Amino acid sequence: MAIDRRTLLGFSAAGVAIPLGGKIVHAAPSAIGAFGVDATIFGVRPDALEDQSMLLQRAIEAAARNRVPLMFPPGVYRAADLVLPTGSQLLGVRGATRLQLGYGASLIAASGAHDITLQGLTFDGSGRQLPDNRGLLTLRDTQGLRIFDCTLMASGGNGLHLERAVGEISGNTIVNVAKAAIFSLDARGLVIRGNVVREAANNGILVWRSAKGDDGTLVLANRIEEIGAKDGGSGQNGNGVNVFRAGNVIVADNRIHACAFSAVRGNAAANLQVRGNTATQLGEVAIYSEFGFEGALIAANVIDGAALGVSITNFNEGGRLAVCQGNLVRNLFTRGDPKLDTEARGVGIAVEADTAVTGNVIEGAPLAGIWLGWKQYLRDVTVTSNLVRKSQMGIAVSVAPGAGSALVADNLIAGATLGAVVGMDGLKPVTGDLTRDGAARFAQLTITGNRVQ
Repeated sequence: MAIDRRTLLGFSAAGVAIPLGGKIVHAAPSAIGAFGVDATIFGVRPDALEDQSMLLQRAIEAAARNRVPLMFPPGVYRAADLVLPTGSQLLGVRGATRLQLGYGASLIAASGAHDITLQGLTFDGSGRQLPDNRGLLTLRDTQGLRIFDCTLMASGGNGLHLERAVGEISGNTIVNVAKAAIFSLDARGLVIRGNVVREAANNGILVWRSAKGDDGTLVLANRIEEIGAKDGGSGQNGNGVNVFRAGNVIVADNRIHACAFSAVRGNAAANLQVRGNTATQLGEVAIYSEFGFEGALIAANVIDGAALGVSITNFNEGGRLAVCQGNLVRNLFTRGDPKLDTEARGVGIAVEADTAVTGNVIEGAPLAGIWLGWKQYLRDVTVTSNLVRKSQMGIAVSVAPGAGSALVADNLIAGATLGAVVGMDGLKPVTGDLTRDGAARFAQLTITGNRVQ
């Protein structure tokens, strides 16, 4: 018997019998309602011990074909490799409806399917290891995607794996995943908003592209905590949000805590905006814009506890053109030996090229509040109206051969024990305090109007 829309809508609240695969399945009363069709009408049973993939697949296809939501009563449903066609809408009772992964590459997958909605469901990966480039949910080439109020847990790969997705991921909880909580590749208009991400072994939210290009993903008001770097590396893991090659991405108003490396890391990400985030207890650079980017706005963030607060770097690789404004950076630390070495860090804000640093407040950076340039990699930087307190050096500026111009003006620097503004050649201080004397010999520097206490 073919189950079409007319048949579905003809089922009565009194209950009906439906032939499925040669067996008579009795539908529960009120199986069809204004909000969708009850999955049990297709023979699916809550809390059944056996795998129900075949029955679930039939139910998903029939409901999607007729463009009605498929409703899951409370209970556990064991399945694997379910495929969502266009129009799939799977709805559960939040916190009470659980789809649990059996043996498969994903619990749910879709490719080229549009207008998919998942809401109120718990997806449990049972800790089973997943193949590379797969998630507990794996969705490719989909438009009109909506995932709301779901929980993804215990994934043996990524939690949510998206490729070329258009849609919104909002209000979900993603916990205890072996790779990244959310991985997006080559998005075409994606919103990741208001989710809770916790206990991800390698990364929180990844927004990547196969090649540099416009992406436009919005990563807004998420809570991201306890992000590890299980697979190691020098920064590709351990990040709350990692934006790679993706242009015009906005990362705003997120609460990010306890990441092994960075809260937000932009790599070759043009026109990246990182604003209004609160980032605490980071193991490395809290906010990074690096490697071949053009255009970055890092503004109004609160950073409390990191080896380096904000780094806008890699002019040698084409990294340039930024605004760093109105950030509060405090309680920086050095790792291990606090001497001047490349691993010590202890810097509030570090920039290199074509950048304005203005209106920031930095307190408690053990080495330097603001660091300008590296060797010859310094060009056209302005540092104005910042407050720097309790650092060895208030502002360190490269005066190495080939270093370009910098304007350091109208800053308030208090408690700098080695000098308010100090000339550097790499990690070596080569001048005294340039606010007091000697700045005139560096024609590329303008140091004026600073108040030193």
